[in-house]
Amino acid sequence: MNTRIRRTVGLLAAAAVLPLALTACSGSSDSGKSDASTKASDPDTKGNDDMAGSGSTASGTDQPFGAACSAVPKDGAGSFDGMAQDPVATAASNNPALSTLVAAVKQAGLVDTLNNAQDITVFAPTDDAFAKIPKATLDKVLNDKAQLTKILTYHVVGQKLTPKDLENGSFDTLEKSKVTTSGSGESYTVNDSAKVVCGNVKTANANVYIIDTVLMPKS
Repeated sequence: MNTRIRRTVGLLAAAAVLPLALTACSGSSDSGKSDASTKASDPDTKGNDDMAGSGSTASGTDQPFGAACSAVPKDGAGSFDGMAQDPVATAASNNPALSTLVAAVKQAGLVDTLNNAQDITVFAPTDDAFAKIPKATLDKVLNDKAQLTKILTYHVVGQKLTPKDLENGSFDTLEKSKVTTSGSGESYTVNDSAKVVCGNVKTANANVYIIDTVLMPKS
């Protein structure tokens, strides 16, 4: 009799525990789903954090800087990514703000010279920079290949210069005389006259600093 009572009590206890167990399982399952959802959302959150970090890096000193950089196309061959794939003369030809410089480089026969050079820096005057020169003077220079070559090669330094290098520098140019640079942060000048309006632009073989004034060699 005692044995039967114990079995009956055991069955009743099991019956009472079963719904609780099912409820616990259900709660555990929902919790699992909740955890899974949280985990599933974590990569997105992390991705956003990574993107934010990437954006922060993109504003660092190794990226192009300056007010005129906003005029550079966002995509295509003339964009920063596009220019980075081409040698400097080709890259400049895809930038609409450098059309006069590109025409001058072609006129002087310097396209191959610049494209084949290794590890150079080019101070690239904008179209507006050339527009500061009286038209008669500019036309005369464009038609004097020797003088044009002298001026253009004065804008080229035979090493890649970082923004840090420009803080207080003096560099030999391909024209054989020197340019001086000064500044800090995102504000630099060349020869105390030309302002860098979009700096640290990368091409396949050069660092480019776009400037607002044409540099003139002293001799």
